[in-house]
Amino acid sequence: MAAVAQCVRGALRPRLPLHPLLSAAIRTSPRLLCAATQQKNPGQNLEEDQNQSQNEQKAETSSAERLLAEEKAKLEEQLKEVTDKYKRALADAENVRQRSQKLVEEAKLYGIQSFCKDLLEVADILEKATESVPKEEIKDDNPHLKNLYEGLVMTEVQIQKVFKKHGLLRLDPVGAKFDPYEHEALFHTPMEGKEPGTIALVSKIGYKLHGRTLRPALVGVVKD
Repeated sequence: MAAVAQCVRGALRPRLPLHPLLSAAIRTSPRLLCAATQQKNPGQNLEEDQNQSQNEQKAETSSAERLLAEEKAKLEEQLKEVTDKYKRALADAENVRQRSQKLVEEAKLYGIQSFCKDLLEVADILEKATESVPKEEIKDDNPHLKNLYEGLVMTEVQIQKVFKKHGLLRLDPVGAKFDPYEHEALFHTPMEGKEPGTIALVSKIGYKLHGRTLRPALVGVVKD
């Protein structure tokens, strides 16, 4: 209101003689005169409005870019976490697959070890039977004993072929170095001409199944 009054006083200040009708119009419409006075420079006001609008648009654009950058960083972090989890899951799955494959292969190789252990007793009996027959009694004039002995020997040879076919091998380590993974020492004895730590005699034959000791050989070891 003060600005309007100042504008009216400025407009009513007598500078030049005015027509009576014009004076009456000014006195009755001071607001119109003030508005006309305020709109004397519309180009400057338009430029200011445009600058303000541009500044607001720039501020909104900057805020939107900042939000987009933050959202991008979050998505990249989530992508990294998901990728790491995916790689770990793949590695775990591959480890499980390899372990399962190894277990299957071992089951194929060593699944018969219990059966083989039972057959070893049969092989031991055959070996003892052939060793117990006196060699001097095996003659043509004693055909029954000779045929029985030859049949036992052939059976023993055949069973060893079957063992070898399925990966079961004999351990007869006379003169070899003592190996606790393959041999079991029953006793130690001094023996001339033999290197200490070697096997002097074998009390019971051992066996290995596909490179794994199924039954250690029972041996006597040379000591110092």
